[in-house]
Amino acid sequence: MRPYETMIVFDTAVDAQTIQIALDRALETIRSNGGTPGTIDRWGKRPLAYEINKRKEGYYVLAEFSGETATVVELDRILTLSDEVLRFKILRRHVKKSSSRVTAQA
Repeated sequence: MRPYETMIVFDTAVDAQTIQIALDRALETIRSNGGTPGTIDRWGKRPLAYEINKRKEGYYVLAEFSGETATVVELDRILTLSDEVLRFKILRRHVKKSSSRVTAQA
């Protein structure tokens, strides 16, 4: 399994309960497709860099998870269909590999 993270920007016109339901749906999608949800960081309401659907503010949530390609594809599909989501981006997290270089001594 590979580590991923997704930033989801929810519409602030909907109530907090609707945002939580949409987030729970995304996490359940990850679980049902063989993935494992990680930490969820709620950033709260923040101004958008530019207007999206005549909105100037969004509710930001950063979610980490691990999964396979099928997990990412299904999560992408669910978030695209969700009316509460203004924008989202799924990124594969970089995992540093420990370097075990052996230096030659003369």
